[in-house]
Amino acid sequence: MKQGLSLRVSQHLALTPQLQQSIRLLQLSTLELSQEVEQMLDDNPFLERTAEEAPREDFGLAQADAPVQEDDRHAEDALYSGTSSASTTAAEASSDTDTPATADAATDTPDWEGDGTVDMAPDDSEWGGDAPARNRNGGDEGDEADATELARSHLSLTEFLHRQALSLRLSEVDTAALRFLIESLNDDGYLDEPLESLAVSLAGEEDPEQVEELVHRFTVALRLLQSLEPTGVGARGLAECLTLQLKALQHDEEGDPEVLQAALAICRQPLDMLARRDVRRLTQACGAGEERTRSAMALIARLEPRPGRRFTDVERNIIVPDVIVKKTGRGAQQNFSVQLNPDVMPRLRVHDIYAGALRGNRGGEGHQALQQRLQEARWFIKNIQQRFDTILRVSRAIVDRQKNFFVHGELAMRPLVLRDIADELGLHESTISRVTTAKYMATPQGTYELKYFFGSGLGTETGGNASSTAVRALIKQFVSAENPNKPLSDSQIAEMLKEQGIECARRTVAKYREALKIAPANLRKAL
Repeated sequence: MKQGLSLRVSQHLALTPQLQQSIRLLQLSTLELSQEVEQMLDDNPFLERTAEEAPREDFGLAQADAPVQEDDRHAEDALYSGTSSASTTAAEASSDTDTPATADAATDTPDWEGDGTVDMAPDDSEWGGDAPARNRNGGDEGDEADATELARSHLSLTEFLHRQALSLRLSEVDTAALRFLIESLNDDGYLDEPLESLAVSLAGEEDPEQVEELVHRFTVALRLLQSLEPTGVGARGLAECLTLQLKALQHDEEGDPEVLQAALAICRQPLDMLARRDVRRLTQACGAGEERTRSAMALIARLEPRPGRRFTDVERNIIVPDVIVKKTGRGAQQNFSVQLNPDVMPRLRVHDIYAGALRGNRGGEGHQALQQRLQEARWFIKNIQQRFDTILRVSRAIVDRQKNFFVHGELAMRPLVLRDIADELGLHESTISRVTTAKYMATPQGTYELKYFFGSGLGTETGGNASSTAVRALIKQFVSAENPNKPLSDSQIAEMLKEQGIECARRTVAKYREALKIAPANLRKAL
């Protein structure tokens, strides 16, 4: 057998560490990006946060709208089709035998070497220098308070109950028992665990006498807890919560006593009967007339099923928009400007002192490893900038396509799919999907996730398409204007949509209604 060597030139794709990081940063939410930045600041000594303004990097927003090169487009398509990205050409040595030849190949170790330079590059300066410093309290903003600061000053349910408990003259043991129950409440103000379980968790199962004593203390403390505001707190279920509120109305002599008695009787029945509005069975079970039963059901409907609702920590519900849309001009000249939210953009730069020290110590011990960390910091800054540039480009394209929505609201929403924006910007659909997930836009109409502006189309009599978002808005409008005594069925809504020229089946109406969290017709009927 004759052995020999031969050269073969081939083309293959390699997913570089830089591209991997770029893709990963693109799909992160604002909170996740902030955590990623903090982690990188801790790990990489060449990266630092700065508040100083500096020129933007050359390849940033100035080139954001430049046409995508055909080669780059093909590389991106290949990446998302399941292979990888960044086309490279390599020479591979192979023999005619099964023994693999020795060749230079990329390893699994991330390569951040770049061009091998350690000099300060023009783009090592801070990114995002055009973003002004956040002004929370003064200046031209008036008396507007920061939402996060308001959330931090928000009084929680636990704090509110502890303050009330201070006014009670209790023994040290009863005070401790009451505090323990307050701390055991969930966000809605309910006590989920039985008193016996709470006692066992403190005393253990080995001491039944201690458990019994704790149950007695907790029983006394529970009555005290349920006497505090908001009424219904400390309930162990919805029925008990509603009962506590009805008894408070009785105590205050508010409302018709007979209706209150009927309402209390309803709360003693299975609540699924009340949920189904089964007036006939409730009338029989409570022994009251139909009219009084309906009045009692209406009274229960006005009660608060979640006493802790108004104490919910609003800080967790704050959505920080990535993009801000502002109205400019009036009338026919009305336009909308799109800009990034400066509060979510990290202001980073390469640490010039450390980079200078590395430049002056070439060839020293560990120089190669430090040089890679420096290049890693540079790539991180560039990838973050590229992330926000892509978000801004996609947001501008969305605003251009959905301008009628920003002027007239949901009813003017147009059908839009990911491919429309991908083709316009020369990007892959997967990139658009990553950009629009967990990214938010603040608009004159409200704050929405970027995915909200995409929706399928329904056929119309004129041969055009109506956005599913606009159809849902029409359904909401129809329901809000319906006669409460004769609510619209799904079939009637489908007919009304057909009169508007929109072909929408009854099952589609039911799907959209459920997505809008609108109850069926039988549950919307007035009592």
